[in-house]
Amino acid sequence: MKVFIYPTNSLVLSDLVERFGHEPLAIMQEIGKKVRTQSLDSPPINITPEDPKLGLKYAAVEVPSGVRGRMSLFDPLISNADAAIVVHDPAPSFGCMGCARTNELVNFLIRAKKIPLLELDYPSSEDDAKEFVYKISRFLKSLTEGKK
Repeated sequence: MKVFIYPTNSLVLSDLVERFGHEPLAIMQEIGKKVRTQSLDSPPINITPEDPKLGLKYAAVEVPSGVRGRMSLFDPLISNADAAIVVHDPAPSFGCMGCARTNELVNFLIRAKKIPLLELDYPSSEDDAKEFVYKISRFLKSLTEGKK
């Protein structure tokens, strides 16, 4: 299954999803496509005429361009997600997304999609971290069992 992870730049979540045989949907994939696309000659701009349209699908013109830009990157991730793992209030080193409005919008869109969803708080102790990994592993295993 394709599992949307949030924060979408979390290497920890991405690794856990892969270890359980699923495909993590992470921002690194989308940024990689932008950087490697030959038709784009001006890094770091790396936008196509379609990108602003994808952002406008989620947010009006009056919304800050950073939100629309992030949403244009998240569109293929959210659209292709079969399940999702969302971590609330992560430490910046875990994968801070840096935009409260985008966070709210992404969380709303994931809930509205009505796909299997695991929401967790970022762990604050070693015991919490063990429980955090256990809950993720149980969720990912349940996705595999559900496919059979």
